[in-house]
Amino acid sequence: MDTLTDLLAGVRARGALVTRTVTSPSWSVRFASGAQLTLITALAGRAWLVPAHAGPVPVEPGDVAVLRGPAPYTVADDPLTPPDQVITRDDYCARTRSAVASAEVSLPVRTCGVAETGPALLLSGAYSGGAGISDRLLNALPDVLVLSAADHRCPWLDAVADEVVRDRPGQQAVLDRLLDLMLVSTLRAWFDRPGTRAPAWYRPISDQAVDTALRLLHENPAHAWTVAGLAAKVGISRAALARRFAAEIGEPPMAYLTDWRLALAADLLRETDATVDSIARKVGYSTAFALSVAFKRRRGMTPTEHRVAARPDSAR
Repeated sequence: MDTLTDLLAGVRARGALVTRTVTSPSWSVRFASGAQLTLITALAGRAWLVPAHAGPVPVEPGDVAVLRGPAPYTVADDPLTPPDQVITRDDYCARTRSAVASAEVSLPVRTCGVAETGPALLLSGAYSGGAGISDRLLNALPDVLVLSAADHRCPWLDAVADEVVRDRPGQQAVLDRLLDLMLVSTLRAWFDRPGTRAPAWYRPISDQAVDTALRLLHENPAHAWTVAGLAAKVGISRAALARRFAAEIGEPPMAYLTDWRLALAADLLRETDATVDSIARKVGYSTAFALSVAFKRRRGMTPTEHRVAARPDSAR
């Protein structure tokens, strides 16, 4: 069962915001693109990453940080330095374009900043719009994670740094695919780190009965599972499965199934135009009302409210 492959199968950067940012002391850049996921690395100089809902994190050259959106975040030379530049999807590198137009600086393509050289050089790539980032994947990630260059040398980093300054046909497609490869490489390295509490669908399960039960729940979430029925399929007692599943996964089988069903529903609400009723049946609920009750209880909003938030133009 390779759930990570399943979750990443639909992840495709499309017109990803990939840019270099040249900085000068004292500097602070605010990123407010609303992206679901963003990758940040420092090509030169130390930087501080200041997420919206977590404490400042240092980023050294070669480190790769992954931030979960859509909240804005700041990258600065010091956590206390106020932002003097804002990068959004609609106002992309505006200060650079203005500076170049007035012949103040001469910067390569996709390079933001107000100086040709500086002590720090950032590289960022943002997943926005219909990038296909799954709720099930997002739920497995912290608000911000940083992999140090010492722990993991991303094999695609040099290729992105080289391509981002080129002005060639097909550049966007190349950057999109390289960003996808960077994301997969970074997530695998993060989940494999000692001490990281990888999600149950990623890590090896030592208990064969629990592994089989987990695979059955993933393969057919719409089935009317009970602990007794699942135990019968696995070939152990109900009590033994309940005890061993909770010890291995960290929660009871039916609680895990509920979260999995709701994550599947959240993905379908964002990625398709299917009705709430049809999505309910597809993930194991008999009616749209039953799904709505469970969805609101666990996520604090109804399925329709989730769809409006995730896809404002696709509300039903």
